Amino acid sequence: MVTVVGLGFVGLTTALGFAEYGHKVYGIEINEKRMTTIQSGKLPFLEPGLDKALERHLGTNFIPTNDWETAVANSKCVYYCVGTPYGEDGQADLTYLYSAIGQTLQAIHDDRFRVLVTKSTIPPSTTEKRIIPFLEERGVKVPGQMGVANNPEFLREGHCWEDFTHADRIVLGVSDERSEAMLRGLYEKEKAPVYCVSLNTGEFIKYLSNTSLACLISYANEMSMAADAIGGIDTAEAFRILHMDKRWQTGGIRAYFYPGCGYGGYCLPKDTNAFYARAKDHGFDGQILKQVISLNEEMPEVTVRRIIRTAGEDKAVCIGILGLSFNPGSDDVRDTPSAKIIRALNEKGYRNIVAYDPVAMEEFARHYHLACRFADTYEALLEEAGTVAITTAWPQFADVQTRTDVPVVDCRYMLKRG
Repeated sequence: MVTVVGLGFVGLTTALGFAEYGHKVYGIEINEKRMTTIQSGKLPFLEPGLDKALERHLGTNFIPTNDWETAVANSKCVYYCVGTPYGEDGQADLTYLYSAIGQTLQAIHDDRFRVLVTKSTIPPSTTEKRIIPFLEERGVKVPGQMGVANNPEFLREGHCWEDFTHADRIVLGVSDERSEAMLRGLYEKEKAPVYCVSLNTGEFIKYLSNTSLACLISYANEMSMAADAIGGIDTAEAFRILHMDKRWQTGGIRAYFYPGCGYGGYCLPKDTNAFYARAKDHGFDGQILKQVISLNEEMPEVTVRRIIRTAGEDKAVCIGILGLSFNPGSDDVRDTPSAKIIRALNEKGYRNIVAYDPVAMEEFARHYHLACRFADTYEALLEEAGTVAITTAWPQFADVQTRTDVPVVDCRYMLKRG
C-alpha cells in the first residue's frame, strides 16, 4: 500500500498510476475543494486519460482521504507530491514538504519500516542535507527505522497520464538496499528501465532535465534577438532548416550534450566567436554566447584541477594523456582541448607527460611544442603512466579500467555512457 500526499497534477497522476499497477493507494489533499471534487469522481483540472483512470480506481485501488493515521498505518511507502515554490532568493521553499513529513510522523504509532519518498522537485542535496536531519532531529533513525528516497517526475501537463504509463525511464534516488527493494517492487510492472542512483544524483537528474529545456528555449530566443539585430534573417525558416540536420532526427545530437573538456576543432571556436562579435557590432550583446565562450576558455583549467586532484602534488608523477585530436574519428588537432590541458599542466610544473592517440600524434607534434612525449602504443602508455586522463573519447579507450590499476580521470565522461 502507498500513501500519496498532494493530489495536484503530479500527485493524482502518481496515485492513479500506482493504482493502475494494482497497488492500493491512499490520496491525501489538504485543499478541501480539490478533495471534494476528486471524491466525487471528477478531475479538478483538465488532464486527458486521467479522468478514465479515476473512474476505474476510485473507491477500489484509490482511496482519497484525509485520515492520515489510517493511510500511513497501512502504507509501506509515503510519497510527497506537494508544492516546492521558489522564494525571492530563488531557493526552493520546503515549508509544505516539512509540514507533510511532520504530519506523517505524527500518524505513525508502530515500528514498521517505511520509505518516505519525495516526488516534489527539490534541489540536489536536499534529501541528504535537509530532510534526513529534519527526521533525525525528531528522533527518527535513517535508515534504521525509516528509509528516505526521491523519485523525480518527468510529466508534461496535458500528457501526464501518457508520460506515467509509458515512461521512458524511472529514476530512484536511494541510499539503502531495503528502500531500493521496496521501491523497485512498486515499479515491477513498469516496462521502462529503472535506474537506482544516489540521493543527490536523483535530485540532480530532474534539474538537469528542466534546466536543459530552459537553456534551449533561452538560447533559441537569444539567437532570434541576434537575428533581429543583424537584420535580413528569416528566423523561423532558419530554425526549421536547422531541425532538418539528421543529428536531431537520429539522436546524434546527444554526443554534443555531454560534459567533457570543452569544444575545439576549426569550426566551433571561430564561428561562435565570430557570430558573437558580429551581433555585438549590431548592438546586441548575447549573454548566453558570451558565457559559452568564457566557459569554454575556462574548461582546460577545470580539467587540469581534476587531473591534479587524482595525480597528486608530486610534479614528477607520470601523467598519461589518452587522446590528442579534438574529436574521435579525426586527426584534426586545431584548437584541441588536449593541447590546452597539457600546456596548463606544464605551467603548473607537471612535465613528465606521455600521450597517445590512435591517429593524431604526428599532427599534434607538428602543431604544438610542449613538454610531452608520445607512446608508441596504447599499452606502452598504460605501462608508464602513474595517472591516466582520457581527453578524447576514442572508443578504443573504453576498456582502460580493465587494463590498468592506476587511477583514471575520465575527462570525457565516456566510461559510463549508455
